[in-house]
Amino acid sequence: MKTFLARWAVLAALVALWELATWRAENPFFPRPSAIAEVIQQRWLSGPPSQLFVSGIQEDVVPSLVRLLSGWAIAAVIGVSLGLALGRSSRLDDYLAPVLHFLRAVPPPALLPVFIVLIGLGSSMQLALIVFGVVWPILLNAADGARAVPATQVDTARVFRVSRAQWLLGVVLPSASPKIFAGLRISLSLSLILMVISEQVGSSDGLGRSLVDAQRDFSLRGMWAVIVLLGVLGYLLNSALLMVERRVLRWHLGSRAQAADTT
Repeated sequence: MKTFLARWAVLAALVALWELATWRAENPFFPRPSAIAEVIQQRWLSGPPSQLFVSGIQEDVVPSLVRLLSGWAIAAVIGVSLGLALGRSSRLDDYLAPVLHFLRAVPPPALLPVFIVLIGLGSSMQLALIVFGVVWPILLNAADGARAVPATQVDTARVFRVSRAQWLLGVVLPSASPKIFAGLRISLSLSLILMVISEQVGSSDGLGRSLVDAQRDFSLRGMWAVIVLLGVLGYLLNSALLMVERRVLRWHLGSRAQAADTT
């Protein structure tokens, strides 16, 4: 509880300092947090009680979250599957590593015109850009985790002659899970960035489109409101993933705690 209160006290102090500094400077490019909060309240939190006092969520937030989570989930399936295969097959890694490292080095925003030409404007293009950009941290971490399976577990599995499915799901996947979750956390942040970039081109809804509309209308408060909302969404998504990680990797965290106590 003390740690929780200390964290939020620091955040409150920074917001108060921001309020004081912008109030004294009176710079239109940096509005006060109270003014930004007022725009957020008017735009997204002023709905009727039947809508739980939220408005604009279905037009701005929901489409963005659907694209973000869908692209991230597809990238997770592809990255984990291919990463485990590359980590346990040196021959497959030798064949595919040059191509994968070349594709990983290409900045995803640079491929936005290519996706527009091949797929066209719309959710499919945005989804493809997110998947392409966020699959690499998951794939590389899954491959590293699969290579790091302890030799004792490999020998034990051979002695008991476990099946291929039991080997992958019962030995390789649990051993690689800590690194997989590290890749998932990195890719989740990247998916938020690519979601905004993809929605700024030819999109009819979403937070990226709202950000462009505020820029075109010279609405600095509206622009900052979208930026703050994106930060809040990123924090909530990361916190939710951390909760899942702690529950799934409870055995791993417990073993690390025991190792720290013995040392």
